[in-house]
Amino acid sequence: MEDKQQELIDNDTLPSAIEAILFTLGSAVDIKRLAEVTERTEEEVMQAVSCLEDKYAKGGGVMLLHINDSLQLATKTEFYEYLVKVANAPKSYSLSDAALETLSIIAYKQPVTRLQIEHIRGVSCSHAIDKLLEYDLIEEIGRLNAPGRPLLFGTTDEFLRCFGVKSLSDLPRLNPDKEEDFRMQAEAEVRKEEFMSGGDNTVKVGI
Repeated sequence: MEDKQQELIDNDTLPSAIEAILFTLGSAVDIKRLAEVTERTEEEVMQAVSCLEDKYAKGGGVMLLHINDSLQLATKTEFYEYLVKVANAPKSYSLSDAALETLSIIAYKQPVTRLQIEHIRGVSCSHAIDKLLEYDLIEEIGRLNAPGRPLLFGTTDEFLRCFGVKSLSDLPRLNPDKEEDFRMQAEAEVRKEEFMSGGDNTVKVGI
């Protein structure tokens, strides 16, 4: 009977335990990790998360962000203006049209090299990439199996947070004509790099 009562207490406090973990860390925490530290299944963790979301939907200043397979506690966007008044250095991004265009290419075409981006844009993108790296919107995710082993770039969890999407699959679909254009450019670039390397690339590029 005592064990049963303890289980009920634990079930009731699981949402609060998860809330405390997310509040303390401040960053995204993998759902699998939350299950490990609370000694519960991922299904039980998600049930507790649903309780938290119901709670936040009724009021309060915070919400839960789903980022891939992770969770993060965040301030509701409608209260940002108040945070700006008290924060020492609130994070804000000022991206040029060139940086936004470069970011969109990386988001839809990743993994992608600097040369592939410049092939699509028709101009140098070094400054735009450096700015996106500085803002942690993109990151280096490996190297292409081609002469010179060029760096490959992809988007980060910070990118997902900033644009309010849970995963890359939630990004808006491209205009069909634009998507086909991206695909043809990607295939042409891969064929070019395969020819230069004298073999098949190990990295697949697509939309």
